[in-house]
Amino acid sequence: GLIRAPFGSWRKALAGARALIKVYGRIILAFGWPFIRVTAERKGGVVPCPCIYICNHRAASDAVLMAMLPGEIVQVVNIWPLKLPVLGFFARLAGYLSIREMPEELFIQRGTELLSQGVSIAAFPEGTRSGSREMGPFHGALFRLALKTGAPIVPVCLSGNERTPPKGSGILHPSRIRVRTLVALTHNDYVGITPFKLKKQVRDCIAAELESMESSR
Repeated sequence: GLIRAPFGSWRKALAGARALIKVYGRIILAFGWPFIRVTAERKGGVVPCPCIYICNHRAASDAVLMAMLPGEIVQVVNIWPLKLPVLGFFARLAGYLSIREMPEELFIQRGTELLSQGVSIAAFPEGTRSGSREMGPFHGALFRLALKTGAPIVPVCLSGNERTPPKGSGILHPSRIRVRTLVALTHNDYVGITPFKLKKQVRDCIAAELESMESSR
């Protein structure tokens, strides 16, 4: 019990930091109303947690939109968000994964540990924001993590925030933003396929749903 106590306290501190980041995100989104309206939509019913959230990446605001997703979450980020004065401190405290600062073996190890603790992982496998409605190619590390752990994969469509802010600008334009989770892929859905085939399947799923969402506007 004495050995487990420090870990239990640290685990609670990590969960608290992650919860604070989610609260901060929701506050930021609320301040944008009524010019920026954000809705969370679930096409696939109840989201299985923990899971790996795979999201398209259009704008710097994508990281804040993760506050709309259920569960305790750690994000996979590039280096720059961790250098922000306040948010960067809490992101490091919360155990966010800076994928460009660690070898893939360490990333897989950390990701496996988080999932085993009941923590979901949210990531943008394009690696950099597109700044438009066109998606870039997906990197494969997240899908190798899924194949190793068997965690559910939840595709997430982020629509409407490509100008919130536009790439290369700090100006926020009025937007209606939708965060839509799709049907989860369970281990049985993807066991035995290659990481390349899995990332293509998930990317195609997100692309098709985004096209459907945005053609109906």
